[in-house]
Amino acid sequence: MRKSLSPLLFEDEQRDERRMTRDPVKPAKPSASAKRKKTIRLTPDGFEIHSFQTLLAELATRSRNRCRVKSDKAGAPFYELTELTPLQKRVFQLLDL
Repeated sequence: MRKSLSPLLFEDEQRDERRMTRDPVKPAKPSASAKRKKTIRLTPDGFEIHSFQTLLAELATRSRNRCRVKSDKAGAPFYELTELTPLQKRVFQLLDL
């Protein structure tokens, strides 16, 4: 999940590729994209960069409400989902949901 969401997180997206080519004895250095994320704090799409916890907190605002029409006592309940924010839409795209 973290790997899929790495474009929105403070994580180095190129870490796995760079592991194969870097010197294993020297300290790891962040990629240019990771440095850019930390300084600009925005994705190329314009979304704010999050930690995993703050991204989960943003996703926690999504809810499913159980509703019933008050005038129809025998009516079946129905469920209504809150509308997705642009960030939540992007997360669902990255997770293929």
